[in-house]
Amino acid sequence: MPVINSIAAMEDEMRGWRHWLHRNPELGFDLPKTAAFVAERLREFGVDELHEGIARTGMVAIIEGRGEGPTIGLRADMDALPIDEATGAGHASETPGKMHACGHDGHMTMLLGAAKYLAETRNFAGRVALIFQPAEETAGGGRVMVEEGIMERFGITQVFGIHNAPAYAPGTIHTGPGPLLAAVDEFTIRVEGKGGHGAMPHETRDPVAALLGIGSAIQTIVSRNHRATDDLIVSITQIHAGAANNVIPADGVLSGTVRTFDPEVRGMVERRMGEIAAGCAAAYGVEATLRYDRGYPATVNDADRAAFAAEVARAVAGSENVDDDTLRVMGGEDFSYMLEARPGAYVFLGIGEAAPLHHPEYDFNDAVAPVGASFFARLVETAQPAT
Repeated sequence: MPVINSIAAMEDEMRGWRHWLHRNPELGFDLPKTAAFVAERLREFGVDELHEGIARTGMVAIIEGRGEGPTIGLRADMDALPIDEATGAGHASETPGKMHACGHDGHMTMLLGAAKYLAETRNFAGRVALIFQPAEETAGGGRVMVEEGIMERFGITQVFGIHNAPAYAPGTIHTGPGPLLAAVDEFTIRVEGKGGHGAMPHETRDPVAALLGIGSAIQTIVSRNHRATDDLIVSITQIHAGAANNVIPADGVLSGTVRTFDPEVRGMVERRMGEIAAGCAAAYGVEATLRYDRGYPATVNDADRAAFAAEVARAVAGSENVDDDTLRVMGGEDFSYMLEARPGAYVFLGIGEAAPLHHPEYDFNDAVAPVGASFFARLVETAQPAT
């Protein structure tokens, strides 16, 4: 059961969809042209229901199978990134400052390809819910769709998604049980002291010295406060203080990101940051305030669904092209909210040699779209065989 012939025959049509989407990138929840394009294709395919305006510009399309059965969810994200494209491709972005640098144009294309095939064949029981989601890159559109009740409203019992992966050979599929992508948090520590002349530091309470001390101490969270075999990243990415070489400023700020997989480790990092900030503030005679913002949770695959996804992947791509125990990735993904709401699995689809994700020279590989579309379609047909 390799790539489905009728989907392979759609490759040129799918390329056309993808190139249109790539030329017309939109950001966040503000996706009027993207949503209209997707909705028009779904209506052409003859889906049974199309529910628009979920999470502003998201939508869920329903395709009925043959006979009674559950509803399986398939998800694609829709938004682009605020990046100036540098691919030089004939289908490059026509909107300065916006581009599909993460392959969401490819994700939509693969789900549309599966939708067209499933609407034509209906060789499954129950229903399939095609979830087109806005705002993955910024505001957690996946969370908003879950909060707006898509799982309950459409009776979704399990949910699956795909993300392209430039690091892997084209057409290969990679997944695994348990955490696959990290929880993504941000922190900001603001220090308030007393400024003064750089030649008279004894008359000040120097926030710069305190920021350096706090920054150094925070690094010990990774090296001294957690088990070495647990994945954890604490990265300070910004430090801001002062505007002149001969002036000690009155305040300053440092900020950064935390990546974890274990909720207990996540909690420990937040607690230790607060303790370090307070302790260093007392030592340096300043005031320190921690703001710790929890972002996307870890993307955690259900073990049984991950094994099932790998089984389907082997049927589509060949056993030699499937890794069912792939390495975890420290990036984040708001599909995590859907996996918290329903069991399911997320997989990576290799696209071969390409610029990395979020790079101005990145471009999706159209040749792998039939693989992803076939994988989506076979998930439905295998999970819910027609009676």
